[in-house]
Amino acid sequence: MRRIPSFPALRAFEAAARLGSFARASEELHLTPSAVSHQIRALERWFERPLFRRANRQATLTVDGERLLAGLGHAFDAIEAVCAALSPPPAASLAASLAVHCTPSFAAKWLGPRLPAFVEAHPGIAIRLSTSADPVDLGRHGEIDILIAYGRPPRGAGLTVESLGPEEIAALCTPEVARAVGPVGPGLVGRFTRLDSSFSPVRWPDWFAQNGLPAPDGAAGAGAAFDRGSLVISAAVQGLGVALESLRFAEGELAAGQLVRLGGGRVASLTRDLHFICYRERDGALAKIQAFRRWLLDAEAASRAGSAS
Repeated sequence: MRRIPSFPALRAFEAAARLGSFARASEELHLTPSAVSHQIRALERWFERPLFRRANRQATLTVDGERLLAGLGHAFDAIEAVCAALSPPPAASLAASLAVHCTPSFAAKWLGPRLPAFVEAHPGIAIRLSTSADPVDLGRHGEIDILIAYGRPPRGAGLTVESLGPEEIAALCTPEVARAVGPVGPGLVGRFTRLDSSFSPVRWPDWFAQNGLPAPDGAAGAGAAFDRGSLVISAAVQGLGVALESLRFAEGELAAGQLVRLGGGRVASLTRDLHFICYRERDGALAKIQAFRRWLLDAEAASRAGSAS
């Protein structure tokens, strides 16, 4: 016989610890906050030690709580993966509906303008698009069919992850700002304002290192920071400074001449894989998943070919 405490109590603790809130755990588990609290109190009595420190209406994990969360996280991930693998395929009524999730900037600057082409080519597939800047775990969000992740490729059991392809990250600004900055060389950092994208894994020191230039020192030349790449591009178009962003988000502005590469062809850009197509392995053979995956990769290949010509 296994000597473990009640599963509902463990589930309540894991949700509260993972989400950092008894109230949010109650919403996820469809329980009252009081019920979640009682479950965790019962667990603490079972272990004969506190799992949370409670003060000023806040609860933070104790060392023992952190240890328990680490073990439960792996265990629940394994349970979730096995259950997902054994779950039946989506109901026939949902077969023609494809739920896609991505970041707001990717939706606005790349995916949205191209979606009409997919809809025209696949009239039997209804796209349901949702966006957020927060990382999404497909293991916990069964309502999402395809995730286009940004930054680093997600990992997890039963997950297929494929890069959308390398993208160029360049220093972009208006032609007027480029002329005012002048030639790129030593002392460049003091001649323009840097615009930052908070979530981008590519930072200004990477660009300076790529071009063999002294990196920024402290706040010198630092400008506004934005939590979305599309906002950084917009700020650069308004002449507020120089954006270090993916050309995937600036195709229209570059084509219209609103933005140019700082230093023109004399400055090196960076190349990174930043967007990833993700879906559950068990769904990989679904026609709607394969149709959207192929279309994404073909659209990106066409975009790269157009940029090179």
